[in-house]
Amino acid sequence: MKYKNIYKAEFISRPNRFIAIVRINDEEIKVHVKNTGRCSELLLPGSVVYLEKADNPDRKTPYDLVAVEHNGKIVNIDSQAPNVVVKEWLLKQDYTNVYPEYRFGNSRIDFYMEKDEVKFLLEVKGCTLFRDGVGYFPDAPTERGTKHLRELTGALKQGYHAMVGFVIQGEGISEVRPNADTDPEFAKAFYEAKEAGVEILFLKCRVNPDSLEIE
Repeated sequence: MKYKNIYKAEFISRPNRFIAIVRINDEEIKVHVKNTGRCSELLLPGSVVYLEKADNPDRKTPYDLVAVEHNGKIVNIDSQAPNVVVKEWLLKQDYTNVYPEYRFGNSRIDFYMEKDEVKFLLEVKGCTLFRDGVGYFPDAPTERGTKHLRELTGALKQGYHAMVGFVIQGEGISEVRPNADTDPEFAKAFYEAKEAGVEILFLKCRVNPDSLEIE
């Protein structure tokens, strides 16, 4: 995926999960943060961040904060980006009938696909929390994520090939583990799903200030 009109800025603070204060062109302004997670290890005062200018000139926040430099590399923190890049990636594979937001059970699973008469369900999770070369998910408790894992585990009994795809939104990371310290219930559901046969995908990406693409 490609962004339009990317600008470099300096991160100052994050008053709440939706808003950040940044300095751009020697002016401090409010921008929208496209990630409701904590990102506390990334959004540090003085960090270089990348903004996409909003299409609507009358919007109160004229930019969206989509990426940040961390340890010499760029990390995309746009929580909408993983589903976009996964759809682009799926359409390059041999799947047919790729449907987003597929209703299954009491949830909407991110993608339904078919291949050789096999039915697939794929739930997508974006990973931006990295420690010692390993990605961790989530960076904040997620009841929704736990629910989806349990829905996928149940789907196996109905003949679906169920998958969870972790989109790694920074380079140099090849593995994602459940963040048991932050969300023990998600970690429990993750290992139960894996043991039951849910396939775990680690989707490594090429990350630039203005683009994100699954390798």
